[in-house]
Formats: sequence, structure tokens, C-alpha cells
Amino acid sequence: MIVFDLKCGAGHVFEAWFGSSAAYEGQRAAGLVACPMCGSAEVAKAVMAPNVGAKGNRVPMPAPASAPAAQGQPALSPEMLKAAMAALAGAQAKLLEGSQWVGTAFADKARAMHLGEAPAAPIHGQASRAEAEALIEEGVPVAPLPLPVVPPEACN
Repeated sequence: MIVFDLKCGAGHVFEAWFGSSAAYEGQRAAGLVACPMCGSAEVAKAVMAPNVGAKGNRVPMPAPASAPAAQGQPALSPEMLKAAMAALAGAQAKLLEGSQWVGTAFADKARAMHLGEAPAAPIHGQASRAEAEALIEEGVPVAPLPLPVVPPEACN
């Protein structure tokens, strides 16, 4: 596996793993690589520092000035990150308590409610990027959820 830092046309930098350089090039050429923040398929390799292991006889370098702890911010431990993700998941679950899962019919149901063809109700489901963009262009109020939702039929 190989890790690349990638950058989209909007300037978002993100990390992606590929089987090889050729696998990355093939997936990018096929339009399968997209920015996870904005969905742009205009993606290229970003400048990155290689991950070279230190020699055994070297003293570790102090954290760079840009590290969170060096800026007066506490470094986040794995436990803190896990707790933050759990809190986010809990908040999302609480917000969705009164909402109905509509699966892949989300775009059609949201549009029908917006047009007054169906009674307004809180819903959540799945929509492709193209469907979501079309809803936004039509003025239908939609927003992506920060975390994936497991469909009810897939739960134990």
C-alpha cells in the first residue's frame, strides 16, 4: 500500500491509500478519486514529506512549532478523539430520533414535501451527489450528515 497526500481544486488536502502509483493514476483517470470535503474530482498529488524511519542512534526531534501542543493547544490523544467521535455520533443519533429513514427515496420524498405534494416531516436517507445538488438548486433545504447512517434493515 502507498499513501498519498492529495489536494482538490478548492485547496482541501487529504490523505488516500492506494495499492500502487499506477492504481492511483488509474482511479484518478477514471474519476473515482474525489475530495471527501467537497466531492471535487479535480484531484492531484500534494507536496508531502516522505516517511523515513529515524536511525537508531539519533535523539528524537522536538515537535514542530505548528504542532497543537506548541501553540498552547492540548494534543488530542486517541482516547480523546474516540470520545469526541462518540459524542458526535450520539448527537447525530439524538437529532435523528424523530426522523424517518426513507433510504434511496430521499430525493423524491424531499422534493415532494418541498412542492407541497406530501406532508412535511423530518426524513433522512441516501442521495447521490447529483441528486443532492439538484435539490439544492431547486431550493429544497437539505444537508449532509457528518457520519454515515446504517439503514434500519441492516441493523441486527
